Amino acid sequence: MEADRLIKTAVAALEEIKAYDIKVLEVSGITALFDYIIIASADSGRQTKALANNVQEKVKAAGGQVYNQEGEQSGEWLLVDLGDAIVHIMQPEVRDYYNLEALWSEAKAVHDTEN
Repeated sequence: MEADRLIKTAVAALEEIKAYDIKVLEVSGITALFDYIIIASADSGRQTKALANNVQEKVKAAGGQVYNQEGEQSGEWLLVDLGDAIVHIMQPEVRDYYNLEALWSEAKAVHDTEN
């Protein structure tokens, strides 16, 4: 699946289940592991799980591949590996604590919504 389409599909899946503060960072010049990081916030463990499941379903339906998912047990921080993109779905306290945006501050923001 083409990277632009993958990103649009994942972001739409997040927006559909009311994720907020969605950021897409292009990190291809910083790491060779993946090209994009998508970070989104959710208010509960139930919502993080629903968001991760929706991303997986929509990406697969669009012809993309899901390689792995981590964090289902706690639901505070779920990671969905889409190959060219990694999706982090986090509850606000966890997102503030780990501050991935600062960690990847050299990355170019290609999508940014603050709802």
